[in-house]
Amino acid sequence: MGTKKPENINFVFLGTSTFSVDMLEDLKEKGFIPKLIIATPDKPAGRKMLLTSPPTKVWAEQYNIPVWQPENLKGDVKQEIIARTECESFDLFIVVSYGIIIPQTVIDIPDKGILNVHPSLLPKLRGASPIESTILQDENPGTTIMKIDAKMDHGPLIAQENVSISDWPPYREDLYKVLREKSGELLTESIIPWLSNEIEEVVQNHDDATFCGKFTKEDMLIDLRESPKENLRKIRAFSGIGNAYFVDKDKKGNEVRVKVTRAHIEDDALIIEKVIPAGKNEMFFSEYEKNIKA
Repeated sequence: MGTKKPENINFVFLGTSTFSVDMLEDLKEKGFIPKLIIATPDKPAGRKMLLTSPPTKVWAEQYNIPVWQPENLKGDVKQEIIARTECESFDLFIVVSYGIIIPQTVIDIPDKGILNVHPSLLPKLRGASPIESTILQDENPGTTIMKIDAKMDHGPLIAQENVSISDWPPYREDLYKVLREKSGELLTESIIPWLSNEIEEVVQNHDDATFCGKFTKEDMLIDLRESPKENLRKIRAFSGIGNAYFVDKDKKGNEVRVKVTRAHIEDDALIIEKVIPAGKNEMFFSEYEKNIKA
């Protein structure tokens, strides 16, 4: 094991989402504190479209860590980072769910490059939605630490590990929790060996690459006449992030969108347990059928 200590490592963290915050928590717990957090700009959110800070900015302010929120990473980024951190050189950068393209000029700044956490078994499921797509595409779940290059999720592998989960397909939040724990563990265990040249990078088999993008509301629509297994995967993959839904008629003949929050398969049939009809609170499906459904 190398002689570097977490508190002596100069690194910048690029990330925006709640998953990014989870990785920051794991890093902090092991003594790795970034000199700077780079996040996306504040954006309008919610029904009132109030200007809202990304989760990583909120986290950084809690621990008095400098934050920078550029619209993009063009221009003299290195000098901007040096000015904000008062550091002339950096051991590495770490990027987790950042959301902005990272150009080669930024990749070249740290001595040992940029490590990325991607919660799939790369080269499978490159792209924006690996957790949901693992469920939807019935893939083996796992997580990867890779060294990024100029192409999306294309760089060499530093560490990779499968995870196991008892109930399959899992609800998204359950798989998220398992992948979050394994990802943080793999990341914090990899940094010092990587900096000490004790890890040999492995080139991805690009011929095996698959891709996943962002989802729309239309992607979350289910047809109850279709495959129960496919519908269940949708229900569980989109749990907590919009929810899969079907369109029905209420007793007045009005069209109603019904989100499905809980379901399972029984005797090869989809059994819906709980739903959220538009404008209503979550209820048992039996209550919906009795009081609302036509």
